[in-house]
Order: sequence, then C-alpha cells, then structure tokens
Amino acid sequence: MAVDYVYREFGMKAGFIMAAVWLSVASAPLAAAQLYQWKDAQGRMVYSDQAPPPSIKNAQQKSFKGSFIEGGESYATLTAREKFPITLYASACGTPCDQARQLLTERGVPFNSKDPQASPEAQEELKKLTGQLRVPVLFVGKEKIDGFESTLWHAALDRAGYPKSALPGRKPAPANAAPPAPAPAAAP
Repeated sequence: MAVDYVYREFGMKAGFIMAAVWLSVASAPLAAAQLYQWKDAQGRMVYSDQAPPPSIKNAQQKSFKGSFIEGGESYATLTAREKFPITLYASACGTPCDQARQLLTERGVPFNSKDPQASPEAQEELKKLTGQLRVPVLFVGKEKIDGFESTLWHAALDRAGYPKSALPGRKPAPANAAPPAPAPAAAP
C-alpha cells in the first residue's frame, strides 16, 4: 500500500515536472506571439496560442513582444541604475579621468558624464556638491567618491548591485588603446 502511494506521488510530481518543462520549451517561441485566455465549459482557465472555439464568448487576446532586457542591459544593471544612478564628473585631466571612464566602461556601467571644464552648469553643480572643482568625482546614487581609486570605485559599484563586467560583446575598446605597431618593411 505504501509503495503504491509513493509511486502515485512520484508519478504525479514527475508528471507536473514534465508538464512544466514541456510548457517552458513550447512557449519559448511565443516571445512575440499572440496568447488567448478564456474559461472552458467546466469553468477552468485556458491559455493557448490557438484561437478559442467560436462558442467561447469572453476570450481575451494578449500580445507578447519580448522584454526590454533582451534589447540592452542586464536585469542587474537595470535595477542598479534605477536605484543608484551613476554620475561621473571628469574632464581632460589625464590618467585619473581616463582610468575612471575605462573602469565604468569595462564593467558595462551606464553613466552620466559631466565635464566641468566644458560646461559652466557642470562646474557649478560640482562646486555645489563637493565644494571644489577637482575631478574625477564619482556619484553612485548619493554616495560620493573624490578622486580615482579603483578599489573604492569597485566597492561602491558592487554595493549598488552593478555587474562586475559588461555583457559579452558589449564592452567597447578602451579609448586610450595604443594603435597597432606598423609591420616591418620587407627587405628587397
């Protein structure tokens, strides 16, 4: 008797698991498809990619067109950006500003860049926020970090939930990359 009960329980769980797997595999191509919802004659809710029978009166048609995440940033980046937007105050200050931009780019962090040398508005903002005009300055949400120190910047980005690296294929080449060396001339 107990063996029969275990078998039925396992069979039901296996059936549910198989149905869930089948449903997820079968619904994968529906990312940009139509989905219909209605109640059948027994009052059960039915979801299908096929139109309901003509006898069904209150069917709803829903359209799915994919998600925002598929087209751009990861969910982690999107969430972090909404809670802790990044603003970088930097100018043509040389190595520290170049390294600051490179760190954010390599991590795939979307950031708002403001140049106090080029913009009087950015200069006024920076002076109001920090009391000085020294760059680079990073704001992760309301947290402020003066100067470039990679470990401090990484720690602040980690606390905010930003990914540690850009999505594959999304990392642009560093702006200060050296051009390739010319090939040696062939001897005659």
